Amino acid sequence: MVISVITPPVTPSVEFDAALIRKMNQLGPRYTSYPTADRFQETFGKWDYLEAVDGVRARGGRHPLSLYVHIPFCDTVCYYCACNKVVTKDRRKAVTYLSYLKREIEMQGKLFADMNEIEQLHFGGGTPTYLSDEQMGDLMSHLRRWFRFAPDDIGEYSIEVDPRSVTPERIHSLRAQGFNRISLGVQDFDSGVQKAVNRIQPEEQTLAVINAAREVAFRSISVDLIYGLPKQNLMTMAQTLGKVIAASPDRIAIYNYAHLPHLFKPQRRIAEDDLPSADTKLDMLFLCIKRLRDAGYVYIGMDHFAKPTDDLAVAQMQGRLHRNFQGYSTHADTDMVSVGVSAISAVGATYSQNEKSLDAYYDRIAQGDLPIARGIKLSMDDLLRRLIIQRLMCDFELSISSIEMAYPITFSKYFSTEIDKLNTLEKDGLLKIDDDWISVSLKGRLLIRNVCMIFDRYLGTQPHPQPQRLRYSKTI
Repeated sequence: MVISVITPPVTPSVEFDAALIRKMNQLGPRYTSYPTADRFQETFGKWDYLEAVDGVRARGGRHPLSLYVHIPFCDTVCYYCACNKVVTKDRRKAVTYLSYLKREIEMQGKLFADMNEIEQLHFGGGTPTYLSDEQMGDLMSHLRRWFRFAPDDIGEYSIEVDPRSVTPERIHSLRAQGFNRISLGVQDFDSGVQKAVNRIQPEEQTLAVINAAREVAFRSISVDLIYGLPKQNLMTMAQTLGKVIAASPDRIAIYNYAHLPHLFKPQRRIAEDDLPSADTKLDMLFLCIKRLRDAGYVYIGMDHFAKPTDDLAVAQMQGRLHRNFQGYSTHADTDMVSVGVSAISAVGATYSQNEKSLDAYYDRIAQGDLPIARGIKLSMDDLLRRLIIQRLMCDFELSISSIEMAYPITFSKYFSTEIDKLNTLEKDGLLKIDDDWISVSLKGRLLIRNVCMIFDRYLGTQPHPQPQRLRYSKTI
């Protein structure tokens, strides 16, 4: 049975087709980048990155920058977590980390001198608010010393917050320090679920943070939820959704929990018998879509919902939506400079990732070196396919003529193999394809990763240390 989620005509819509999802659900990338990070190479190093920066300077350096800062520390471990993190209560480790992080910021600031205006800043982790208020203030001052920041009404300056680690007063301070967007990890309000994932977070704590953010005029408040966690069921999910909707955040992200204990050690503490079945997870997904759509949220795509007035929804409606390592974004024409352990930059036609361990990160910086461990230079084919995947992920449609105008190809010849596969998806009802457009159907939007995988030339074609089944989660 196909169940339609009714939406206002001016906003995107989505249809939930359980039978189609069961048929098409498979392992695949999330496409926060293309090529995906598992294709980065250790032969890519500092000099390749410097060449990319020179290329940005050569083209005038006129585009604003996006800046990502990784704070890896957490007080406690959440069993579901797949982030690069360091769990410790020893606050001295943050002092050491900040001393090296500030040196990297200085290196990057010098590289981008005279072309370093920041329009987008994101602090991720780990738990960025692991840092004390004083440490955060000092770090923000250091960033402003080496980068120019656009005014508050233009820039998007966001931070991920663990409500357990902050007070309302700390939220006021974060706003004064320059942050104007805030993202809160909630996952689930049910006490049984929280205990099963080792994240005890009373509802009152979360609501106090949301209220404090409103008091000081944060421009956007986002809440993260996860479905598929141990001890979850339709009732707990419905209760959590009701509480979140009542809190009325601007954005809500609802992620599918991917149980990959072979990759992420904390997940080994989750009892697999406590995980909901695949059918229950599908029922949860439908419930989330229906409840949020009924509450007036726009389906942005890939787990994300936003109020129609939110910048993400407006950007999608205007064809300006972008997707990168931070998720969906309204800033498409920015090079992304990332600092901190394991952080990934996207500068020019390259991706580069910092060392993943603290020791290796510290050693490289102590030597006066950029801590780049690996990366990739994008070929013309990579750039072409990245553009196609971007537009499908963000717009759910692709103008074939616009691709042919941007690249010296005839689409039907260049992608003849892909078109054959798209025709199969068309028969399944995921999309429509003709000489001018590829248009993803309403029920195909939930399976957009499947559509994008058609254009991924790396899948199944090149050897990799880990088989695909060990690297990717299910597309739904």
